[in-house]
Amino acid sequence: MVSTLPLRPDVAPWPRPPHCLVAGDLGRVPDGARVAVAGLVICRQRPGTAKGVIFVTLEDETGVANIVIWAGVFERFRRAVIAGRCLKVTGRLQRDGMVIHVVADRIEDLSPLLDEIVEIEAPPA
Repeated sequence: MVSTLPLRPDVAPWPRPPHCLVAGDLGRVPDGARVAVAGLVICRQRPGTAKGVIFVTLEDETGVANIVIWAGVFERFRRAVIAGRCLKVTGRLQRDGMVIHVVADRIEDLSPLLDEIVEIEAPPA
């Protein structure tokens, strides 16, 4: 099931999996809270010095969400992490000063959802 209701009045009603926060609302969430975010994959990084940790950046209509994927989680969701163009990530919010990450424990490939986004008419200018 996909919701098209905006979570905030200033956010356009895009198709969104239920219970997902928009990236712009992550700053309102307490450290350590369990959250889910969804968005387009705009960057994947696997630095050689990161001991198998993968960093993914997701973008939605309100901003970006930084995702940390530990090696064990990557192995469980390898296909989605490597091939997914649109992901839903569930995990714990981690705050370090002004930097906010979601430490993933579940990853879903929502790439088929992109077909629905393409069908939405742009708002009048």
